[in-house]
Amino acid sequence: MKNIFEQLTDLLKKDERLVSQDSILLKNQTQELARKNDPELIKLLLSDKATKQHFFFEVEKTLIFDKEKFIRFVSNKQFLPDSYTAFKNKIGLTAGDEYVSENKEVVLAWPYKDCVLEGGMTKEDQKRDEIFYNETLAPDDINRLLDAKVFTNFKRIDKKGEHKLDGFNRNEKGTIKDNLIIKGNNLLALASLKKEFAGKVKLIYIDPPYNTGNDGFNYNDSFNHSSWLVFMKNRLEIARQLLSDDGSIYIQLDYNEAHYGKIVMDEVFGRNNFQREIIWKLGGLAGYKSLANNFIRGHETILFYSKTQNFSFNKIYLPYNEAQLKRFSGVDKEGKKYKIITKDKKLYLDNAKGVPISDLWDDIASFQTVVNSQEIMDFDGQKPEKLLLRIIESSSNKGDIVLDYHAGTGTTLAVAHKMGRQYIGIEQMDYIHELPESRLKKVIAGEQGGISKAVKWQGGGDFVYIELAKWNEEWIEKIRDAKTGKELAKLWNEMKETTFLSFKVEPKTIDANAKDFANLSIADQKKFLIECLDKNQLYINLSEIEDKEYGVSKEDQKLNKEFYGNNK
Repeated sequence: MKNIFEQLTDLLKKDERLVSQDSILLKNQTQELARKNDPELIKLLLSDKATKQHFFFEVEKTLIFDKEKFIRFVSNKQFLPDSYTAFKNKIGLTAGDEYVSENKEVVLAWPYKDCVLEGGMTKEDQKRDEIFYNETLAPDDINRLLDAKVFTNFKRIDKKGEHKLDGFNRNEKGTIKDNLIIKGNNLLALASLKKEFAGKVKLIYIDPPYNTGNDGFNYNDSFNHSSWLVFMKNRLEIARQLLSDDGSIYIQLDYNEAHYGKIVMDEVFGRNNFQREIIWKLGGLAGYKSLANNFIRGHETILFYSKTQNFSFNKIYLPYNEAQLKRFSGVDKEGKKYKIITKDKKLYLDNAKGVPISDLWDDIASFQTVVNSQEIMDFDGQKPEKLLLRIIESSSNKGDIVLDYHAGTGTTLAVAHKMGRQYIGIEQMDYIHELPESRLKKVIAGEQGGISKAVKWQGGGDFVYIELAKWNEEWIEKIRDAKTGKELAKLWNEMKETTFLSFKVEPKTIDANAKDFANLSIADQKKFLIECLDKNQLYINLSEIEDKEYGVSKEDQKLNKEFYGNNK
């Protein structure tokens, strides 16, 4: 079976324009034709199933050529290597990747950059050894990892409680218009949203892990910073595909990664689409924060990017304060206040909109307060609803889709619900039920905390809850929950019959060394069994939904087909 290198090489050699007289593929010519979206090249790539899957993505049943990905692939030294690189590869001294982008922008280089990191933690205190799939060396693994997944445990939640989902609501254009909360790995959930929502999301806000060392991003490798960068880049690349052409994204960070985050954002969204660095001034600098033997940290950074230069933006004004009002000292015959701009020009207070908001936000308190015992403010890191009100009001309108794929406590979703936006929230941590889901139930019931009074919120509406359907991921959880070696031994016997094991695993060899396995510590036994599982089979792929081995119910099959638009 040929790998993607061999398949692409054979395919490109069919185009005489791409082959030299001595039958060598012309890398520069290939890149140039790709930049021009050459019809014959695109037709050629579409003719092969593997290259079609790897270099194209679907938007509303239309295949889009991922030109940048193709050029990056062809540019890599692993593909069409020069003689020196080929020799180094042959003896096992693999050449490093080139980290100069095709458009000659300055970009950030780090270990594992051209990889995909699944990032599958479900508990904040959970440490997990992650597999990095290289885009060039393991494209088939990545394609399978990012294939659309099966959803399960569908339910609709409204004022009357939880109900079995009987179908999705769609707008006049045929797009799902239900609010969605999705439990599961956010990389896989984002990839699964592409078929239905690519190019339709108006606003993305994320408050991702800050990589502080104690914020839930704590992977078991020596490249924690690199892991964070890969983790972010993988998700941002899909997020960009989901954004509409007039859409925007806001990413909130602190000093640990803000500057690196900006360079990654420049690379994914384009430096010319950077709009503002918003500084949110934190209040409450007393207490333990003030004990640091340094300048006391008093702000967080919000990076604001658009997908294109044609982005939607609603300019917001703050009311004049007393000092500003004093400047309007003149009063005309009709009693209207004004101030003199020039000898012949006056600015009337009645006609002034107020003070336009700058990129320094010092009027939103960062500390949480309780209003009539309604506010849910007991979760570390939760953002005030006023902060999200400003972002959502600035970059979306009623009915627009707002996405937060690090949903956390659900602040973005709660504010979007109260403001009449459609929203999609993704959360993979196990607290999804007690935090965002529970919070939205209170919003629907009419809670009066946060921005409720400001927007005259009275309750109502609904949302749909769904989960990614687990397969090997469920076995990982069973292994982690086991308490004794006897339980783990029983799980191993079941795994041999039921799960997808790694191709490197030979069950007979493991059984022959059962005594050595039993002598390992419980922690090492768990680690070993988890390593035996095929990490590309953690969740059920949509393409295998009818495979009886997975046991997906007829009801779930019907709802998945409806979600993915097969009924249109």
